[in-house]
Amino acid sequence: MGQQIHTAEDNMLRAELELLMREREILLKITGVAAGLIAELNTADLPIRTVEAADLLATTINQLPEELLQDALDAVHATIVE
Repeated sequence: MGQQIHTAEDNMLRAELELLMREREILLKITGVAAGLIAELNTADLPIRTVEAADLLATTINQLPEELLQDALDAVHATIVE
């Protein structure tokens, strides 16, 4: 009986971990696309409210650890040229 409980718990944890990994991949792709979009924007051509929103997004992305940002860029096969 005890072994069955551990197996059920292990299966639940495995399923939850797989779900979290799929969600991570989706979030990495979203972040990578957003970073690429921000890098390509020409703020001179945009309304101020759009520039402010882009700045907020860029500030948030810049708070990511470098390794995580690189994972996001890799997820969408993007590079940021400085």
